[in-house]
Amino acid sequence: MLFAAAKFHYARAMETIRIGALRHSAFYSPLLVAIAGGYLAREGLEPIYEPGTPVDAELTAGRLHVAQSAVAAHFRVLEAGEQTPLAHFAQINARDGFFLALRGKGARFEWPQLAGKTVLIDHFFQPLAMFRYALHRKGIAPAAMHWVNAGEPVAMERAFRAGQGDVLHAQGPLPQQLEYEGVAHVAAAVGAAIGPIAFSSLCARRDWLRTPMAGAFTRGYAKARAFVATAPPEQIAASIGDFLPGIESAVLVRTVAAYQALGCWEGGVEIPRANYDTLLDVFLFDGGITRRHDYAALIAPPPL
Repeated sequence: MLFAAAKFHYARAMETIRIGALRHSAFYSPLLVAIAGGYLAREGLEPIYEPGTPVDAELTAGRLHVAQSAVAAHFRVLEAGEQTPLAHFAQINARDGFFLALRGKGARFEWPQLAGKTVLIDHFFQPLAMFRYALHRKGIAPAAMHWVNAGEPVAMERAFRAGQGDVLHAQGPLPQQLEYEGVAHVAAAVGAAIGPIAFSSLCARRDWLRTPMAGAFTRGYAKARAFVATAPPEQIAASIGDFLPGIESAVLVRTVAAYQALGCWEGGVEIPRANYDTLLDVFLFDGGITRRHDYAALIAPPPL
């Protein structure tokens, strides 16, 4: 799927920049607004957005310039004793972006209420590790509930809508959409249970980060992210609506407001060392890594 940015007419020539994404949702509003809101165009860049691409291979081959990914996606390389030509240089989300949608109408929820429930859990490596760590933080044994792997997010949604499970573990805006339809209600946010963390970020080849294009991209992106952190949710939802067809405007507004309230987009674009340290805590606890990998092995300063 390709999204070409709106055309902005400037005297200077525009340079095409190809942007990929590991996952695509309203959770990544800072990047979507950078594209749709003209922030990159004003830096002389014409973005082409390609969600669903194999970002590591495409970045390494030079077919993508930059991509939305996760620092934790590259732990496996370090665990194998290897190095990666890629570096994460700007944070998108400083919190986990998954919610627990509890079937039925809203009611007060406490995490111990998960005991005995059937939970459809996103088994992608990072959200799964985060959910386990959130349970640990809340003092809940995983065996207290029934875990279901219903497949990819679309399959999970189908299964939940078909009546499977009591709780759905999913990224916005799906839980908000289910709440809007009266199917379920948003009971909790995993991000609130864990706090600040290096969750999702922008990555690129280290040699590209030394180019003028990288500086132009990061300047535009930084402005977009600062805007998204505090702008009216209605304005942000209107900007990203074309990227998320089929989602009600009111649902996008709720989703953006929820992520703002969580603090997902607070702070600057640099990935804080403290957030990276918490990421190490999560993956050491979950067994995804065997040692605390050096910050500089995966993270570079933003080329502002």
